[in-house]
Amino acid sequence: MGLADASGPRDTQALLSATQAVELRRRDYHMERPLLNQEHLEELGRWGSAPRTRQWRTWLQCSHARARALLLQHLPVLVWLPRYPVRDWLLGDLLSGMSVAIMQLPQGLAYALLAGLPPVFGLYSSFYPVFIYFLFGTSRHISVGTFAVMSVMVGSVTESLAPQTLNDSTINETTRDAERVRVASTLSVLVGLFQVGLGLIHFGFLVTYLSEPLVRGYTTAAAVQVFVSQLKYVFGLHLSSHSGPLSLIYLIGATGISYGMGLKHIFGVDVVGNISAGLVPPVAPNTQLFSKLVGSAFTIAVVGFAIAISLGKIFALRHGYRVDSNQELVALGLSNLIGGIFQCFPVSCSMSRSLVQESTGGNSQVAGAISSLFILLIIVKLGELFRDLPKAVLAAIIIVNLKGMLRQLSDVCSFWKANQADLLIWLVTFAATILLNLDLGLMVSVVFSLLLVVVRTQMPHYSILGQVPDTDIYRDVAEYSEAKEVPGVKVFRSSATVYFANADFYSDALKQRCGVDVDFLISQKKKLLKKREQLKLKQLQKEKKLQKQAASSKGASVSINVNTSLEDMRSNNVEDCKVMVSPGDKMEDATANGQEDSKAPDGSTLKALGLPQPDFHSLILDLGALSFVDTVCLKSLKNIFHDFRDIEVEVYMAACHSPVVSQLEAGHFFDASITKKHLFASVHDAVTFALQHPRPVPDSPVSVTRL
Repeated sequence: MGLADASGPRDTQALLSATQAVELRRRDYHMERPLLNQEHLEELGRWGSAPRTRQWRTWLQCSHARARALLLQHLPVLVWLPRYPVRDWLLGDLLSGMSVAIMQLPQGLAYALLAGLPPVFGLYSSFYPVFIYFLFGTSRHISVGTFAVMSVMVGSVTESLAPQTLNDSTINETTRDAERVRVASTLSVLVGLFQVGLGLIHFGFLVTYLSEPLVRGYTTAAAVQVFVSQLKYVFGLHLSSHSGPLSLIYLIGATGISYGMGLKHIFGVDVVGNISAGLVPPVAPNTQLFSKLVGSAFTIAVVGFAIAISLGKIFALRHGYRVDSNQELVALGLSNLIGGIFQCFPVSCSMSRSLVQESTGGNSQVAGAISSLFILLIIVKLGELFRDLPKAVLAAIIIVNLKGMLRQLSDVCSFWKANQADLLIWLVTFAATILLNLDLGLMVSVVFSLLLVVVRTQMPHYSILGQVPDTDIYRDVAEYSEAKEVPGVKVFRSSATVYFANADFYSDALKQRCGVDVDFLISQKKKLLKKREQLKLKQLQKEKKLQKQAASSKGASVSINVNTSLEDMRSNNVEDCKVMVSPGDKMEDATANGQEDSKAPDGSTLKALGLPQPDFHSLILDLGALSFVDTVCLKSLKNIFHDFRDIEVEVYMAACHSPVVSQLEAGHFFDASITKKHLFASVHDAVTFALQHPRPVPDSPVSVTRL
């Protein structure tokens, strides 16, 4: 015991000493490596373009393993159902399915009213699509079926193509409902075709253009429209329906006039009416309506998928599994396609039911299958029990279920604090959807959000970088007070990529931030050099004129002396020839000397011309934010090299990613004047090289041809 007690403190002390030594070494840790330009980096890392693979070859391959993989990919139930943990999940899924079915029943009846259809078709839309999604979906928790936003979008289509009145005469209600069912089921088939087609060609990324502020603003505006549309059922009013732009304003206006003028109220209470027992046979869609429905169908397809995938990804992240966006498109499309054949209207997933399905213990789509079977039981046997249910009750159910979406009005405050650009997207989406209806509102909001992205890339943050003391880190000198510019070197960075929409802004901001009027210096330099050339040319012409006068006077003296001897004349002729030749020789020599003087660097420098010199000799472009290169970017970069070299500043580039370097090579950016020696792996490498070589690289010319 004594030895053990004695060795314990010694071991602890040794451990502490080792820890302290490691900590000291960590504090003194530093790394040294040679400077790496692009050529050295490619040589050291053995850089080479990846071999091209022809994807179509793999698509055409046929084997048992590939067929099985495709089957499991497009029918996910075969993957997870055989591994279903019955003891752990079945009870939770059973309770969750029953809870969702209890909500699904009144919502299905109510949302059918939103779609302008008899309530029983809401029950059909709560059975067929749910069971189809059980087979093909990849999300475990979303509840597919009727949804308020989708229903009101369908309702705007059915009311426009099968209105309540036609030519000032009321249409038979049975005929009108049958026509609306035909329109809604055909619309569902077309929506399904769009979604399946987009999923099979892997267009799931399409939903990425619907940002979260856009979706939240859109669903909030849709909730307001749904709320207003249910007031006529709550108060028992019979109002003529309107669709298209400003339709919400006409509803509201009619209600206000009716109340203000004290018109007679209708006291009769509308009820659900007859709910036929049993399922309806499949009906082929009316293809003649496709041309009228194609625009609305695409809009509904995109909106339905956006809502479903947004909720699906939230639950997948919360529970640690993956949702395949392309397969979700296929699953939702098949749900609408097959549902449309059985006279269902387009569906998506419900926010409220999905939250209930998750919170009550649901672990898989077995809960959805159980809820669909419960709805089937109601359709077959218990539907007549809901025949006398007042429509005002269904309207109240709809309004209560809008509570979650209406709470999104508080997004205005949160986006104001977090990101005002997102707030602008939310407000434009909300206003456009309220005023222009759901389809036009979505189109306007998507176009506006894309234009806002372009505007934000046109006006990125430009900065001059300085070195943080005792580090190789460079930060904006306007934001970091300790970051200091390296003497003689300017480091410029843009927060966005450079492309055709902002290339001119990039060049202008670069010249402005450098503190040198580059264009003025270049123009003054050209003027002075041109003036110098003109003076030299005048001087040469004057010398040539004087030499001609001297030669002519010499020739006259020779012609007067006619009495000289033959030998004297010959000698004079030789001298005359020398005289006549020498002026030309002197002129050529003078011209050559003048050209050499014009090419001489000492005579054409800014200092020799009396122009102010920049206070830096090297410019480094931090291109770490560059994600792609187009032809306008290539020309802009070349012009930057040309302009700054004309004012005796060498230009370097740093931190380019490999795909960007490949695109620079493909665009023939590198040539005899701009080589990969001007491209460095990091800003610090470029700064170090620029300090070691304060003049242009020896093997590169001073200027390049401007594009």
